[in-house]
Amino acid sequence: MESTPIPLVVNGRFLTHTPTGVQRFAREITRALARVRPLTVIAPPGDLIDADIGADIVQVGRQGGHGWEQQTLPRYLRRIGCPLLLGLANTGPVHYRRHVITVHDIIWAKHPESFSRPFRLLYAFMTPRLLRNSAHVLTVSEFSASEISSRFGTDPRRITVVSNAVSPEFDADGPVHDEGVPYLLAVSSPNRHKNFDALVSAFDDASFAHIQRLLIVGEQAHVFQSSAPAETSSRIRALGRVDDEELMRLYRGATAFVFPSLYEGFGIPPLEAQRMGTPVVAARSSALPEVLGGSALWVDPHDKDDIRRGLETIDRDPALRADLARRGRENEARFSWDVSAHRVAEVVDRSIAKMARW
Repeated sequence: MESTPIPLVVNGRFLTHTPTGVQRFAREITRALARVRPLTVIAPPGDLIDADIGADIVQVGRQGGHGWEQQTLPRYLRRIGCPLLLGLANTGPVHYRRHVITVHDIIWAKHPESFSRPFRLLYAFMTPRLLRNSAHVLTVSEFSASEISSRFGTDPRRITVVSNAVSPEFDADGPVHDEGVPYLLAVSSPNRHKNFDALVSAFDDASFAHIQRLLIVGEQAHVFQSSAPAETSSRIRALGRVDDEELMRLYRGATAFVFPSLYEGFGIPPLEAQRMGTPVVAARSSALPEVLGGSALWVDPHDKDDIRRGLETIDRDPALRADLARRGRENEARFSWDVSAHRVAEVVDRSIAKMARW
């Protein structure tokens, strides 16, 4: 066992989870951070997912899940001298105070219908304690920072915004998905607040001159089960989860990308579409205006007729699509994992200096 503290340890529990937006953030920040400073990732035992993160990984303990995070991880940290722990994926040991924690959003509190009761209870217990006990808090947008501060009373000076970005592997040049007909693309997890029921209804009601199909990427769950026509109509196809190579092909081939979500702490998929040169139709809600600025065609996510009008507009106006594609590329270029990792490094350095004074 090591006799001196490791300057920085990253909570690697995210390596046991199938990548979604939160896990992508954790992986990309770790990769970028490892290029500029020494760090060690501490992970649970067992198989890890996408563990090529450019950093040393140490697997400890015998259990996994929340038990590992609340018991095994802090016990191991105490044994190696209580280094600073960087948590990048919403959760962490609630009583370990040498801790920089990332809370991406509070969707579980704002849209409880999207989550199971055990999940909500767990986060209602864990989140305020993590915020109160941590040395500093990271989040992904000014919107989320405001939500966290107003709901939990966290001092805004203890919160630093670190933006998401698009993975460097996403390349605008490459094969294009051939659906045989022009199509709209939507990408999301299946939670209720993603608002796919309203999108499906708006698409069914729309009158198109060009677009003939809606492709939906994401795990199938109750959001589709409540919309039987979405599963049987030849105009709408639910593709389930796809790998990144297929996702890039789908982005490149789409006439437009649609993101009707009611609530986002950030929203990576619209930026991925913009990297691919695909025009974006987005909900004017939560963090999306902050992230997309003037680079999207905005719709009211609570008004299915307004969503329908947005889809018809993007369908019939090729000049608008070309303009949105140009503005989208410019907007996406504002975000960088290296810049975000540099901001994290500054927070880490300040926190380590504060620990030295302790």
